[in-house]
Amino acid sequence: MKSLSNFKAAGLGLQHVLAMYTGAAIVPLIVGSAIGLSGEGLAYLVAIDLFMCGIATLLQVFVTKYTGVGLPVVLGCTFTAVGPMIAIGSLQGITAIYGALIASGIIILLISGLFSRIAILFPPVVLGSVVTIIGISLIPAAINDIGGGQGVKDFGDFRYLGLAGLTIALILILNRYGTVFSKAAAVLIAVLIGTLVAFGTGMIDFSPVADASWFQMITPFYFGAPTFNITAILTMTLVGLVSMVESTGVFLTLGEITDKKLSKQDLARGYRAEGAATIIGGIFNSFPYTTYSQNVGLVQLTGVKTRKVIIFAGLFLVILGFLPKVATFTTLIPKPVLGGAMLIMFGTVAASGIRILSRVDFAKNDHVLTVALSLGVGLGISMNPAIVSGLPEQIRVLTDSPIVAGSLTALLLNGLFRLADRKQRTEDEQFAKAE
Repeated sequence: MKSLSNFKAAGLGLQHVLAMYTGAAIVPLIVGSAIGLSGEGLAYLVAIDLFMCGIATLLQVFVTKYTGVGLPVVLGCTFTAVGPMIAIGSLQGITAIYGALIASGIIILLISGLFSRIAILFPPVVLGSVVTIIGISLIPAAINDIGGGQGVKDFGDFRYLGLAGLTIALILILNRYGTVFSKAAAVLIAVLIGTLVAFGTGMIDFSPVADASWFQMITPFYFGAPTFNITAILTMTLVGLVSMVESTGVFLTLGEITDKKLSKQDLARGYRAEGAATIIGGIFNSFPYTTYSQNVGLVQLTGVKTRKVIIFAGLFLVILGFLPKVATFTTLIPKPVLGGAMLIMFGTVAASGIRILSRVDFAKNDHVLTVALSLGVGLGISMNPAIVSGLPEQIRVLTDSPIVAGSLTALLLNGLFRLADRKQRTEDEQFAKAE
């Protein structure tokens, strides 16, 4: 691959951008819409997210003494952060999101070298429960958008349901019958077609795109100085830990594809790059970043394993961050179209959690109880947050967020059951020796 020309590398890099663009653009749209940002604020959020996807990708591709796994990886905002960020922004304000990102990014940097030991706290029974809670808790937001958006007078109108149904059908058809690349870009293609259909029926006005400027500067603390809330920091730190577990799997998979044996130092540099990207994201009012698995599929499909392609992809993403017209166009995607895509993507997050749980031995009653109670606590608080409103402030730090509450329940129960098993084994061994 050393002979790969710049033109071919750029083309393959653009293909990587297309494969991950929908995930990168939809996250700011979902979060920004949920916390009530204006059209201008949404456009900035999309632009800065694309910019930071590029920066985060370049941080991983280029290896330094402290950062960079040195694999052909593309980074984007993790979907596991969407629900927690919406909850934080709704309760404590948007500046608390960025304070939590900066603080959690610092924590990730500090523990990156020790994570191989910390990862034992996230066996499949815990990780699967956490990811499932996150996925299921996001689905109501998708349903609201399918109906036209929270509070609209004609909520559930047939036009809205039709657009969402069209988007869902296109994603299913492309995934079932499309080429390998169209499968990777199925959501993007379906969203574009759905948006064009909405335009044809008079549901979209493209004048904001014409009014948007061609260039904008990236501004630190665009939405204000960060504020630091303990609950928010705990929430985003948990998201960061889950993301590190997921990234480990992607790193190891890519290591096998590229025939590169990864050392603990390589993994630690990869974690630090994600932590650094999260800190920078907090400063520029963006998001936490993780390795996108769909781009791993493209590496395997094309057989092109050189980092040169990913460098071009990162540069393209950085350039897109300076183009408001592109970001403004993205903000015009109708809510029903967005909701249809969200329903599948959020369902996929939940399905990923269930897939992780499939590795759990449910013949052990301890595992059944851990999953049952963590899901019950997390989803119960998500459906009725008022249930914990009367608790003391010190305890509410751990219960305000259903993600934190469910995750801590899984961690605590798994830890207690493991200790009980170890104690029982010790007693059995001592009894056997006495015999």
